[in-house]
Amino acid sequence: MKIKNLNKRTNVGLNSRLNKKYVQFQNLIDELRNRNLNDDIITIINDNVDLINSSLDSDSKFARRLKNAQSKILKSIEKQHKLVTKNYYRNVWFALGVGAIGVPVGVIIGVITGNMAFIGIGIPIGLGIGLSIGTMMDQKIKEKGKQLDLVIKY
Repeated sequence: MKIKNLNKRTNVGLNSRLNKKYVQFQNLIDELRNRNLNDDIITIINDNVDLINSSLDSDSKFARRLKNAQSKILKSIEKQHKLVTKNYYRNVWFALGVGAIGVPVGVIIGVITGNMAFIGIGIPIGLGIGLSIGTMMDQKIKEKGKQLDLVIKY
């Protein structure tokens, strides 16, 4: 089974933000063509490509539709094939580091010193820990060949 092509859209080039999203989606489809994917994933990709190709929405609705289709595809390939984009784990662990590590560390420092103004000290500590863990995970996944040569920007 083959992955379908996106139709060329003339009105996309008029809006630079929409054009960037459209090109990003096209690059994702091109990158996935180079991978050995199962038929279930290819069906999901083709359904989303058909949805985009048949869409006659305005710019804002079309941009939302592109983002949703891209998210569905990325979640599916991550779940079934463990394929992720560049910096995927770094971005996930960035938020986890700040929220799950940094804030509790800041609270502990605040309680120990008796001054809760030091709660903010834990946030950069958690940020650094989260970024380092995420970067290490990204490097491991790249060595395994499970990283797509694509950076997703929303």
